[in-house]
Amino acid sequence: MLGRSTFSRPGNFRPENLGPNAVALIRNLGFAFFVFCVLIFTIIAATYEPEDPLFHPSTKISNFLTSTSNATFKSDTTEAKTGENFLAPNQTEVASFINATDVVKLMSEVAVAGEGENVEAEGAAASACEGPIDCRDPEVFHLMMTAAIEKFKDIHFYRFGKGVRGESDTTCDMAWRYRPKEGKTASFYKDYRRFTISRTNCTLSVADIGEYHTGVNARKKKRKPGFQKPGGKQDEGSVFPVYGEPVNDKLPVIESEGSFRGGKYLVYVGGGDRCKSMNHFLWSFLCALGEAQYLNRTLVMDLSICLSSIYTSSNQDEEGKDFRFYFDFEHLSESASVLDQKQFWVDWDKWQKKDGLRLHVVENFQVTPMKLHDVKDTLIMRKFGSVEPDNYWYRVCEGETESVVQRPWHLIWKSKRLMDIVSAIASRLNWDYDSVHIERGEKAQNKELWPNLAQDTSPDSLLSTLGNKVEDGRNLYIATNEPDTSFFDPLKDKYTTHFLDEYKDLWDEKSEWYSETTKLNNKVPVEFDGYMRVSVDTEVFLRGKRQIETFNDLTNDCKDGINTCNTAAS
Repeated sequence: MLGRSTFSRPGNFRPENLGPNAVALIRNLGFAFFVFCVLIFTIIAATYEPEDPLFHPSTKISNFLTSTSNATFKSDTTEAKTGENFLAPNQTEVASFINATDVVKLMSEVAVAGEGENVEAEGAAASACEGPIDCRDPEVFHLMMTAAIEKFKDIHFYRFGKGVRGESDTTCDMAWRYRPKEGKTASFYKDYRRFTISRTNCTLSVADIGEYHTGVNARKKKRKPGFQKPGGKQDEGSVFPVYGEPVNDKLPVIESEGSFRGGKYLVYVGGGDRCKSMNHFLWSFLCALGEAQYLNRTLVMDLSICLSSIYTSSNQDEEGKDFRFYFDFEHLSESASVLDQKQFWVDWDKWQKKDGLRLHVVENFQVTPMKLHDVKDTLIMRKFGSVEPDNYWYRVCEGETESVVQRPWHLIWKSKRLMDIVSAIASRLNWDYDSVHIERGEKAQNKELWPNLAQDTSPDSLLSTLGNKVEDGRNLYIATNEPDTSFFDPLKDKYTTHFLDEYKDLWDEKSEWYSETTKLNNKVPVEFDGYMRVSVDTEVFLRGKRQIETFNDLTNDCKDGINTCNTAAS
């Protein structure tokens, strides 16, 4: 008998089984497809990085920061954008603020914790009835907090410091950190005031609160300088700017030969970026800083800036301006690895031959950072020639590099000293003012590009336009490039007007700003130059409760001239 053929039909493929087999096959395929989709979704979720708003493509960020043409920057006197401008507004609070109902709770916590001190009821009673006021007494602390909250109704309080003795037995100094209630910037401010405490029948009360920054004994002391690297625990001040703190802008140093030898460095030399607008300077400088971070190297930077003639009273380019006059070097040096160029070259000359440190020179901006990633030499030097615009630093970050090297905008904040002036002006106005930006100058004289600007910013037109936007009697801060502010005198009939020069005492020879910048500048007085004026004027404007812009609210003319409105908006 012949055996069963190997080609005989198996049982599962009999006609009566085809229907159930088809259903099973479809079910299995469906399950496999589901598993595949889950796997793909998991991979995407694990690797996807959402767009960081700080790092837009250069075409977008260029339009935002400056006007560009053929890879060159047009000169402008606008304030350069810095890291604070990209931070989320403070409506998203990082901590809850303190109100009057919280004071009693806070006082109880201080009394219980004592923070290592022996707080006794007898001591409190003695302070209330006789002898000097004990500024560390919880009752006095409670009084000062309550008085501050009740007086300054337009700010949110986030933290109070301990009270300390003022200039006499009846005065106490206390500091606090705060934000304006209607603030539109992600910043903290610090104030310290002098409180006068009165005593009546053993009952204490606050008789007076001094002006902005009068409580100098409560001011935080400067930290010791040192070469600090990123990392470590951060508080709100590490993420958000805090204005009103002492400025520590000592230069970081490398203290030992071994530390220097073990480091890796990047330096940019030459180029045509000097004496350009501040926007141009930042666009190029942040390219260098971004490359240094990509290569995991310390950026060797020149702190000496050439200030463009568009900002100087002499109408000439001025060398020798210090980076720290305009930007927060303390934040930069704590958040990134940077060194001062002068000190670096001293150390390099001292140790380069002895330790055999190697130098790698790059003279073509088209050599991308990606090609330098594996260079082991101690120092990479990018040298730029004399032919503009190919000798601009920012050319390194163009092309394929744009998607690899990101400009770290969050590392560049405005000078705390300038921002302290801004805080002082806003504080004198009790953070309760509206602001208007009125741009005139050369634009108002150029009828071809701005045919309506002069008329639309005339006093009569302003009174008509502002009447629908600002309530009568309000404090109105006017940020303007109009040199003769008496031009706006007709507005005084409806508003209490304020201009930048009204606050000259904040940067004159008796001011803290003048004293500290002179010390920083080797005892040579520093001019409060045009860029500083623009920076402060703009920042005070931005802190107004209602902000009215020239080209958005006062005139239909385009900011960059006729027929450019759509281009500027794109």
